[in-house]
Amino acid sequence: MDFAFTRIKGGVGAPQGFLTSAVTCGIKNPAATRLDLALVVSEDACASAGTFTTNRVKAAPVKVSQAHLRQGDLRAIIANSGNANACTGVQGVHDAKTMCAAVAKALGLKRTEIGVCSTGVIGLPMPMMRLEPKIPELVAGLSLKNGGDFAAAILTSDTCAKEVAITLDIDGHRVRIGGCVKGAGMISPSMATMLCFITTDASISSAALRQVVLECVEESFNRITIDGDMSTNDTVLALANGRSGMPPIRRKSPAYKQFRQALGYVMLELAKAVVRDGERVTKFVTVEVKDARTYLDAKKVAEAVCKSALVKSSWNGGDPNWGRIIHAVGYSRARIVEGFVDIHIGGKAACLGGLQAPTPMDELRAVVAQPEFTITISLNQGSADYAMYASDLSREYIEFNRSEYSYW
Repeated sequence: MDFAFTRIKGGVGAPQGFLTSAVTCGIKNPAATRLDLALVVSEDACASAGTFTTNRVKAAPVKVSQAHLRQGDLRAIIANSGNANACTGVQGVHDAKTMCAAVAKALGLKRTEIGVCSTGVIGLPMPMMRLEPKIPELVAGLSLKNGGDFAAAILTSDTCAKEVAITLDIDGHRVRIGGCVKGAGMISPSMATMLCFITTDASISSAALRQVVLECVEESFNRITIDGDMSTNDTVLALANGRSGMPPIRRKSPAYKQFRQALGYVMLELAKAVVRDGERVTKFVTVEVKDARTYLDAKKVAEAVCKSALVKSSWNGGDPNWGRIIHAVGYSRARIVEGFVDIHIGGKAACLGGLQAPTPMDELRAVVAQPEFTITISLNQGSADYAMYASDLSREYIEFNRSEYSYW
């Protein structure tokens, strides 16, 4: 990174003027005591932006949040875990709107100023009889110090909360950006299966924020995969309230470039954290595709390799199987020439010119035995590059995902 910043604590609660809260509702299990309902609110009006799942089956909260963004800017977001409120029909949309309306009434805002997100099991109706009575407590608990509770309340199969916050100077003003994310399974590009929330006290127009969010999502959450599945609830929402007092950031300005770098760093750190905390994963693998004819060719190769169950299984077994990698390169539909392909694992040549490289196999095995390593695929046909971040596929992942609905 060619900009100076400092990591700070607080996640979405770190920027000035944002309040957070979280409570226990027992959404998935009435006897559970874990936090499962969260709220973040800006004390000031905000610019806002969002990106959502490209799955044609969209959860009710996705539909409602998209509609609210089309009508104006958001100022608060309510989110729950334990129930996705997906494939729940007209009632699901009504429930999502009810969540927004209850928060809006308590805060003195319009319903359309509230974003709503849900994550959890698909197909079950939202237990509003447990959730709705908790909203007054949720609003009453708003504080400057609950960012960590917010991050914890949105978790499902995650093993830990994932949040990042930084501070930096832009145009002589101290600016903060905070974020948190949940996601551990059903992770695939466009978008990856997760919920991500970004807050910042930078001053930026809604149009510019929407542009920078799209750019940064493309370089972060659209670059990760765990199991190749895409959810019904994927959402990234960003709020910018201008509390830093800086002049408004305009597109194509030096300040925009600096803000883009900072937001890109936060999102990429959160995206990588999702992969590292993937369901029962043991490996974090960076796949770099270099020297492709076009950006699209490089992207096709990276996605084919990162989604291959055979490749991911070999990573889990500590097997430096470059044959599985090159076969995925071949079916990726990218324009490649077999005899031009080089594959390096952890900087060591595994394949040169489409043939076995002379590197001793023990050296390659030592690389893939590590919890994190990089695979570089050089197509040697141009100058386009693309990188993705992926995990292995374990037997434990299969065991974990065999019984999600058994409690029904």
